[in-house]
Amino acid sequence: MDEYGLDQLSSTFAALADPTRREILAQLANGDATVNQLARPLPISVQAVSKHLKVLERAVLITRRHAGQLRPSRLQGAPMRDAAAWLDRYRLFWEGSVDRLDARLRAGDGGGEGG
Repeated sequence: MDEYGLDQLSSTFAALADPTRREILAQLANGDATVNQLARPLPISVQAVSKHLKVLERAVLITRRHAGQLRPSRLQGAPMRDAAAWLDRYRLFWEGSVDRLDARLRAGDGGGEGG
């Protein structure tokens, strides 16, 4: 449990819920970056990016290290791997649902009016 009483999976999904944080993670997938580098393409302030980085760090999606006066951030893959594994347990359900819908549509049974 983290400082907010959330388990790791809940922390991961809570952090991923924000599109700005997802964009930051996408940038970090290309390599380590400082807050200024991460802020450059975003329409928000460096201070706002710093706040997002703190959320990502608490969720263990990134680590930050000291390199002189810089604090580059680095992506951590384990929490996202665990989230993907959790979602993957439901793959058969959603693939099966799509396959059943496809079969109904091919058979001409759209379930609509006048059938």
